[in-house]
Amino acid sequence: MNSPAPHELPGLRGDTAARGRLGALTGLLLPAAVGALNVFAFAPFKLWPLQILALAWLFHGVIAAPAGQRHGVRGHFLRGWLYGFGWAAAGVHWLYISMHDYGGMPAWMAALAVALLALYLGLYAGAATALAGWLRERWSSQPLVLALCMLPALWALSEWARGWIFTGFPWLVSGYAHTVGPLAGFAAVGGVYGVGWIAALAAGALALLWMSLRRKGVAGTGQRIILPLCVVALLCAAGVVLRQVQWTAPQGRPISVRLLQGNIPQEMKFSNDALVYTLTLYEQMISAAPADLIATPETAIPLLPQQLPPAYLARIARFVQTSQSHLALGIPLSDGPQVYANSVLGFGPGVGSELLPYRYDKHHLVPFGEFIPPGFRWFVDMMHIPLGDMNRGAPVQSPFGVKDQWVLPNICYEDLFGEEIAGQLRDAYRAAQPEASVLLNLSNIAWFGNSIALPQHLQISQMRALETGRPMLRATNTGATAVILPGGQTSELPPYTRGTLAAQVQGYGGQTPYVLLGNKLVVGLAILMLLLAWGRNKAARIRH
Repeated sequence: MNSPAPHELPGLRGDTAARGRLGALTGLLLPAAVGALNVFAFAPFKLWPLQILALAWLFHGVIAAPAGQRHGVRGHFLRGWLYGFGWAAAGVHWLYISMHDYGGMPAWMAALAVALLALYLGLYAGAATALAGWLRERWSSQPLVLALCMLPALWALSEWARGWIFTGFPWLVSGYAHTVGPLAGFAAVGGVYGVGWIAALAAGALALLWMSLRRKGVAGTGQRIILPLCVVALLCAAGVVLRQVQWTAPQGRPISVRLLQGNIPQEMKFSNDALVYTLTLYEQMISAAPADLIATPETAIPLLPQQLPPAYLARIARFVQTSQSHLALGIPLSDGPQVYANSVLGFGPGVGSELLPYRYDKHHLVPFGEFIPPGFRWFVDMMHIPLGDMNRGAPVQSPFGVKDQWVLPNICYEDLFGEEIAGQLRDAYRAAQPEASVLLNLSNIAWFGNSIALPQHLQISQMRALETGRPMLRATNTGATAVILPGGQTSELPPYTRGTLAAQVQGYGGQTPYVLLGNKLVVGLAILMLLLAWGRNKAARIRH
């Protein structure tokens, strides 16, 4: 009678199956967990090296995988997808608060909506790693080329694509982690996607280093260790040097600003019972003291002008005129039946009466919150979103003159799109029109509660200041109301308090490389890196 082979024994078969299931579970959970660690690289934690280290782990999985591995491309996609899912789920979990706590959506449906969004956002990371694995096989690319040319380029292109496909959702793309640290100097040159590309280069170098350290006893290991360390050191040194370059210069005289934070609870903001209180509060806050620029949050006045009490705007305009102030007032406007805009009205001594003020209309609208994608009206109706379907403003709108400065407003979500703000500055410069010297963001993100959404949004505004070389002012309902200098330094009010942030702000003029080129530079360089990788493969084939 033959004895069973050791691996055929029932107990061992069970142990092997259990280990297999455990390995499969680890293979699913580990990428998502490493991706989720990214949230600590961003505000309010700002542990920016974590972003590079986590990405290096993801890149290492592609670089160190055996060539010709069966189902390799599918595995790279799954690993990247789960990594991106964990990143997005941890980073934007606060969307649950807006949908459930304020929108009245059932808890399970709100959680499912966040999960589906995170799964969608993870597709971009999955596409980058899968394409890198596929090109590696087709081009027989060496680890050095894969780590320093192909993976960083594909990562940058995937994040850029995430910023515009389906109107874009570039929240927490890699570059935002580096508003502090040595890589911030690249913002004025390549914008947030350029910073993300540089971070991916550093991650690729660290992935190479990791692979070299694991290959003990291989000839040339010392050289393979020195090169990645030199790449990381050079990138950090270049960022520090670029941070010292003054791309823009002071323009005109400083202006006094008062940024109002009303701290109106979101559940009260559009309540009929609280409207009188809200209107009275903001009228008192506006008229409490003069300033060259007074700014309220987004939709601080939650009614259309024709719905306001008689003479309400006239009283505000009269204060502005007599005190020689300028006011940027967040208010919805209507140009006809069911035609709404999320707007800023600007009043000032030289602007005219309350009947003909300066006007800025929000251009980049929030899906579901401000415009309804086809087939999703049921979702907006379920969320009970006031004014949930709005008209877009023009892509390029003139700035608001405030004494020696020109103030360019943007509303809430719009400051996620640095290329659009840079485009407005660039178009004004080329057309010899007034060039904005100060950026102003009016926001209401009380929808997301006292969560990390507030400091994350402040960090996004910091990136816009770094990209454009201009101060960014933020007037918000619950926070973060802040003055951000061109170098990214901030002063702010404590969130979820009522108050006014007063400051002297110096405007800046001139063009950073990012304002002049937008995202063309980083997209072009990424494509060039891929072409170089392809060319190297073709040359190697010719030699052989």
